[in-house]
Amino acid sequence: IFTTAYDIHAIQAFEVHAIDYLLKPIRQTRLLQALTRIGTLTPLQQEAALRQLRPRSRTHLSVFARGRIRLIPASDVVYLHAELKYVTIRTHEKEYLLEESLIHLEEEFSERFVRIHRSCLVAKDCIAGFEKTPEENGEARWVVLLTGVEEKLPVSRRQLHIVRELERG
Repeated sequence: IFTTAYDIHAIQAFEVHAIDYLLKPIRQTRLLQALTRIGTLTPLQQEAALRQLRPRSRTHLSVFARGRIRLIPASDVVYLHAELKYVTIRTHEKEYLLEESLIHLEEEFSERFVRIHRSCLVAKDCIAGFEKTPEENGEARWVVLLTGVEEKLPVSRRQLHIVRELERG
């Protein structure tokens, strides 16, 4: 199976009896079709091959600060908080601004972060616990306690299931 960003090599590929020719960006369904043509792989083997092709999440986030591009290790991030068109990256030491979508970050780093609010993702390994606090109108509210950070982040009602899941897990 040939994969390329250019269609000019198609004739060469089929001259050497290629099973298929895929143009980048390659869609998962199209790749599965090409793998099916091989015939020697079982569907389970095909699925395993596709899982290995999924892109890994970045190890660093790049932010522009004071005329420089800084690389922030993803492992240093305590939480990500969306505000207007920016996302605040909070580490134990500092805050940075990132111009990326929180939804995109959640998809990419779903193994590391959990959504606690529509505008906030928290690193699972930085969660020290949860606490119920009275709200202004007297209604109880859950907040996330973080390791090494004084801030307490509110958990939305919609995400309360996270509190229960993480308490069990």
